[in-house]
Amino acid sequence: MSLRGAALSFGSRTLWQGLDLDIMPGEFFAVLGPNGSGKTSFLKVLLGLQQLDTGTALIEGRPIARGSRTLGYIPQQKSFPPDTPLRARDLVGLGVDGHRWGVRLRSSAYNARVDGLLRDVGAESYADAPVGLLSGGEQQRLRAAQALATDPAVLLCDEPLLSLDLHHQQAVSSLINRQSHEKNSAVVFVTHEINPVIEYVDRVLYLADGEFRVGTPEEVMTSEVLSDLYNSPVEVLRSNGRIIVVGLPDATTHHHESA
Repeated sequence: MSLRGAALSFGSRTLWQGLDLDIMPGEFFAVLGPNGSGKTSFLKVLLGLQQLDTGTALIEGRPIARGSRTLGYIPQQKSFPPDTPLRARDLVGLGVDGHRWGVRLRSSAYNARVDGLLRDVGAESYADAPVGLLSGGEQQRLRAAQALATDPAVLLCDEPLLSLDLHHQQAVSSLINRQSHEKNSAVVFVTHEINPVIEYVDRVLYLADGEFRVGTPEEVMTSEVLSDLYNSPVEVLRSNGRIIVVGLPDATTHHHESA
């Protein structure tokens, strides 16, 4: 995946410009920044849902097309209504053949693929349960299985750990990381909190105030870099492998303490 000279604005406000970026197969790439910095818009560009103002965005050397089967997408956690008439395996199955029109006959190959995906995400025990009766963590595992159904070249994740407890955060992030390493998928992981995935992240794109920085977490998540991005004093501390950011103007971003 590559972007060249990419620029995007929201009204009169520039979200970013002059972005040149290559995200490699097998790379776990995190996108960070305060609310309104353009994280979701960045993901929409990669999904083919939003056009750049200038520049290009390519996947496997081709322009990004909406609904491409080379892309997998795990959205934010949103609960299904309790009466949703869909079993867990049916939700996963939409990732296998949901792009086809009309009545579909379930073949042995289809059933084997769905069973394998359920097994991969540890959802076998509730495969036939109604999705609306499952916990948020169980539902999110199913969304991950659905996104992985095509073995996508690029897996896009829109804050997939929100509203999940620590146990399910660890399970879902580990699953995404395994996809990156075992299937060589590029992972683009939009998040407001890097600590749950810090051990997996190869590089970071940090967006703030129309500016950006790209590099490893050690290069980007520093007092100097964040203070420069925000044009305000920011202190980055490290404790037991966690990053604590003190003094961010946006109090909803990262694990931090107010200055």
